[in-house]
Amino acid sequence: MTIADTHPNMPSAPQSAREIGDAWSKMVAKRRLYTGIGLAILLVAFVSSVRFADENNAGHFFDRLPHLFDFLSWLIPKDWADVYRALFDLPSPNGANGAGGEEFNFPLGRVYVWGDFYIPEYFELMIITINVALVSTIIGFVFAVPLSFFAARNMSPSNPIRLVTKRIMEFLRAFPEIVIAGLFSAILSIGPIAAIIAVGLHTIGALGKLFYEVVENIDMKPDEGMRAVGASWSERVRFGALPQVLPNFMSYALLRLEINVRASTIIGAVGGGGIGEELKLAISRGFGAKTLALVLLLFLTIIAVDQFSAWLRRRLVGEHAFLLQH
Repeated sequence: MTIADTHPNMPSAPQSAREIGDAWSKMVAKRRLYTGIGLAILLVAFVSSVRFADENNAGHFFDRLPHLFDFLSWLIPKDWADVYRALFDLPSPNGANGAGGEEFNFPLGRVYVWGDFYIPEYFELMIITINVALVSTIIGFVFAVPLSFFAARNMSPSNPIRLVTKRIMEFLRAFPEIVIAGLFSAILSIGPIAAIIAVGLHTIGALGKLFYEVVENIDMKPDEGMRAVGASWSERVRFGALPQVLPNFMSYALLRLEINVRASTIIGAVGGGGIGEELKLAISRGFGAKTLALVLLLFLTIIAVDQFSAWLRRRLVGEHAFLLQH
């Protein structure tokens, strides 16, 4: 007597390997069919959207696409040494006697500190951009840390406070930095202050979400012990939760610093100051040497910030956290 005989309502198992293979083949064929239908729908939607965009583009995207490299050709300077000269504000022989106009007026941007010592213009603008990113990150970190504990399900004092805090952080990160910067530029006039406010507000919302997700995954045994001895909410946060999450908080803050350097550059294009504004002007005017110098400086700065963040993260978290565990 088999199990199927004692349980008549139980479906019978396949009787052979061939039946198992047939069932598997049918399932695979069905999945392939659904995948093909899904890809076909996506392809139709993509082609339709591209055609719609092309028809509504005054220049017709596909008609202008072959001229893409014509547009980029001006990036190749006649004298590659001009890239170095533009970076360090050195005079160029190509612009002697005013022959090159603003394209080769590199020395005019010097920022003199004392005597003949000066800071190259692009380095000074890059310092402004880094300062905007750094101050914005500090502001975001200072506000996001307490908000994360109010928003975390396991540490929030009450559900209404948790829900309100989450909605506030969602509102702060709902709008791109460039939109917020445009608004504050209209109110406060153009400059780094508007950029700091824009990036700082967005950073509060972004870091707050990352932070409260970290808080919700902590070990609650220290918190239970502090509850047992009558600790207040702030004491539980300070001595029970914060020591567990601080390394991750610092890692996310350093990552956000790298993101904010790039965001500050983009915001500069809408009046936020710094290197982004000069980069926009160089591109719009077709100054190839200046554009390449700015792109090179920005690229090297991002690498330097990334390396510094990695070094600082190791110092704060500890070298042992990066070693393979056996």
